[in-house]
Amino acid sequence: MFYRKLEGNWIQCETCFRMCTVPPGGRGFCRVRENREGRYYSLVYARPSAVHIDPIEKEPQYHMLPGTEILCFGTVGCNFRCRHCHNWHLSQASPGDLETYDIPPERAVEIALKKNIPTLSFTYNEPTAFYEYVYDVAVLAKSKGLRILWHSNGSMNPEPLKRLLRYTDAVTIDLKGFTKKAYDNSSAELEPVLRTLKIVKQEGKWLEVVNLVIPTINDDPSDIRRMCEWIKENLGEDTPLHFSRFFPNYRLIHLPPTPIRTLEKAHEIALDVGLHYVTIGNVPGHKYNSTFCPRCGKRLIYRVHFQVLENNVRNGRCKFCGYSIPGIWE
Repeated sequence: MFYRKLEGNWIQCETCFRMCTVPPGGRGFCRVRENREGRYYSLVYARPSAVHIDPIEKEPQYHMLPGTEILCFGTVGCNFRCRHCHNWHLSQASPGDLETYDIPPERAVEIALKKNIPTLSFTYNEPTAFYEYVYDVAVLAKSKGLRILWHSNGSMNPEPLKRLLRYTDAVTIDLKGFTKKAYDNSSAELEPVLRTLKIVKQEGKWLEVVNLVIPTINDDPSDIRRMCEWIKENLGEDTPLHFSRFFPNYRLIHLPPTPIRTLEKAHEIALDVGLHYVTIGNVPGHKYNSTFCPRCGKRLIYRVHFQVLENNVRNGRCKFCGYSIPGIWE
């Protein structure tokens, strides 16, 4: 959808920050679009390799329809090369490597309606890689009264991002750190992600931020503090921030799991900076996997991993003190 033709049937993709220039017969960095005589084709359109029904908490989205299910789609391909990726079998695969399912947009929406699932989510790999499919499903789903959510690395260029946000209810963005070192680990850049975060907020969409804390890569307390200060200043104190525990995977199997105390320290820093909704993920049963009211301090939503055991938000307010809790509650 977003590319321009160059001389000699070359094209330049304009979907993400990489702005790949692709020769005839070639593919971009994400490996899922191909230049065919000056026209750029998606090789994964309506061909997801992963289709699942998940709890919305898995995204994670903690302030959107707690306890409900989401219908999730993912394909192969990604425009990052995260050395820690736990979905590397999808994100680092190419078209033809894995089995796919034939699910055109109409079928995706039909499945959600038939199973009474209120939200469709695009996740597992980077939605930018299958943007054309995400967009068409989103347009149709919104016309049928469904919600749209996607989990992204935050690398879309502004024009495609703003167009997709017209048909989006909520976004989860991975902020992989606040240093060049953190983004070198993903063969990517920080600035496009910060730009995306600000655009999502400016467009009035519900936004939650995830920071996977990886030992030696992005766990320096001073960097975490700078990140939290940026979030408060640019996205607001009510933006939920999830600190997630890393486990050895893909090309970082030599690193240990994140110490729980490191996550708790990050949680303390975020609260000290003034963020209101800070949680710890990938530590089932941890106290701060739950959400607490910023005013009265009582537990609003009691979670154990991805399961909601108690929800004390009533009409968008704390049941105990009446404090307004931002999010999508119905």
